[in-house]
Amino acid sequence: MATPGDVARAQRAWPRRHAARRTRPGQASRFALARSVKRPAGMDAETFHARRRFAETPSGRIAYVEQGRGPAAVFLHGVPLNGFHWRHVIDAVGDLRRCIALDLMGLGYSEIRPDQDVSFTAQARMLAELCDALDLGPIDLVGNDSGGGIAQLFAAGHPERLRTLTLTNCDTHDNWPPEAVKPIIEAARSGALTEAARLMLADPGFARSPAGLGVGYAHPSAPTDEALRVYLEPLLATPERIENMRRYWLSFDCAQTVAIEPALRRLRVPTLVVWGLADVFFDVRWARWLRDTIPGVTRLIEVPEAKLFFPEDRPEALIGPLRELWTNQTPRREP
Repeated sequence: MATPGDVARAQRAWPRRHAARRTRPGQASRFALARSVKRPAGMDAETFHARRRFAETPSGRIAYVEQGRGPAAVFLHGVPLNGFHWRHVIDAVGDLRRCIALDLMGLGYSEIRPDQDVSFTAQARMLAELCDALDLGPIDLVGNDSGGGIAQLFAAGHPERLRTLTLTNCDTHDNWPPEAVKPIIEAARSGALTEAARLMLADPGFARSPAGLGVGYAHPSAPTDEALRVYLEPLLATPERIENMRRYWLSFDCAQTVAIEPALRRLRVPTLVVWGLADVFFDVRWARWLRDTIPGVTRLIEVPEAKLFFPEDRPEALIGPLRELWTNQTPRREP
């Protein structure tokens, strides 16, 4: 049972911070174009659960949902979310791609051994295994938050397996864990993070507040009660899953992404960077670092007022650029 002090630390786990950004010349028109895309309804939780499949890999049984047809596109979510995060985006691009939204190890509904490595490097290895298990061939890879860091590791190690790469606000080089995340890691270490997750599941208002998951959303109503249950219930389902979530947070080490800088400087895969400017975790300078480091970057889009999890509450900012990127790419021959 948590002590009052544990609960207080839990309520401070996601920091109450706000960021205001100015719109630079040219950004407003790009954002208006993105907002012109009609927002899709997105699959509901019942459909998400019904569509769940598992890929048998050496790293574990990896949960995923898929929708659409055509060449494969794989979507990597952040923490503490799962593949449900991408529902609005994949609803709007499924006519162009076979969209696969997986659950990272230690999060969501994927099933792993208690001793399974859940570091970013291990997650990138798992993604290669999943691509083999599903016989995907070259993929379009899209990542957000820690999923974006994992996507960079995969791209650095397997550039031949990518058609395109899309990165949104994410762990990059030595920018992580950001200062705003360090209290969450300490809460994971002490056990207070488990209490925070229980509080958020029991009280959606707290979950949507800046002291909870709301810090990652420009629109506090975006994580609906239904979405909060989909995200939080599997993390708390068993003692083993609670421990897997804890290990996920404690595996954070920027040495993993620092090591791939030379490979990123050689990466010529067509790369799109879309970055929310009101994110308290990952400043826009890291989007510009990616642009200046990866020679394959074809476009950087800066989205005013968008926060970390904008693919969920502002999906139109990503849908239009993704459709343009994928439509303009010459099809890559299967090996």
